[in-house]
Amino acid sequence: MKQLRAAFAGHARLSGGLVAIEGDHLLEEALRSGMVFKTVFLAEGREVPRIVPRGVEVLRLTEEIFASTVETQSPQGIAALLVPPVRELEDVMVGVPLILVAAGLQDPGNLGTLVRSAEAFGASGVLTTPGTVSAWNQKALRASAGSVFRVPVAGMDLEAAAGLKARGVRLLAAVGADGYGVKAAQEEDFTGACAVLIGNEGAGLAAEWLEMADGLVTIPCPGPVESLNAAIAGSLLLYEASRQRLAAVGGGR
Repeated sequence: MKQLRAAFAGHARLSGGLVAIEGDHLLEEALRSGMVFKTVFLAEGREVPRIVPRGVEVLRLTEEIFASTVETQSPQGIAALLVPPVRELEDVMVGVPLILVAAGLQDPGNLGTLVRSAEAFGASGVLTTPGTVSAWNQKALRASAGSVFRVPVAGMDLEAAAGLKARGVRLLAAVGADGYGVKAAQEEDFTGACAVLIGNEGAGLAAEWLEMADGLVTIPCPGPVESLNAAIAGSLLLYEASRQRLAAVGGGR
């Protein structure tokens, strides 16, 4: 129980490499995605779900102790510790890569949403730069709705980004306004190997990432808004990339 409480207290990953999840949906998604469970925690009155493999340790807690341990205000009475997958940069280099790069994102809800969108629109993976919130943060986990168990999420620094470019992956930086050299999303070519860079919610992309980018791309907005939410912007760009790729193989209109 101490490990579970420590995980929900804000540690995305425990010293033993374990991650805490809560609720029926995430538990089912994790099991269906092949995650390895160490312990399942149940509040009084909850039955062990049939999908929990035999041999997994099951610990029962009083409702008061369970509620004091987990993070949500209305707990569902079930939580677990699991062994998360270890992903490397090479895991996103599949086929003609379409990569989402979270460069300095600090809102876990935004990152989790982007991981979910990456799966929805067929991206090969998500890369996070130093300073980006962990994909195993509790809010990021919930926002991903289970996609984080299947979508490769790995770390990347400037050196690794240079390595991607050397392998033919174009870095496309998302910016919030039109300007010299900036293309509208529908005018950019996403059909080749590319990585879409989404910057910090407030400051945008740091100068070093803009300098490294092979192109600047924006989402035209006819409404009088200054900029789009990071998760929305990244999701729209992934959708446009997916649309172009389907059309290129005859699957789009």
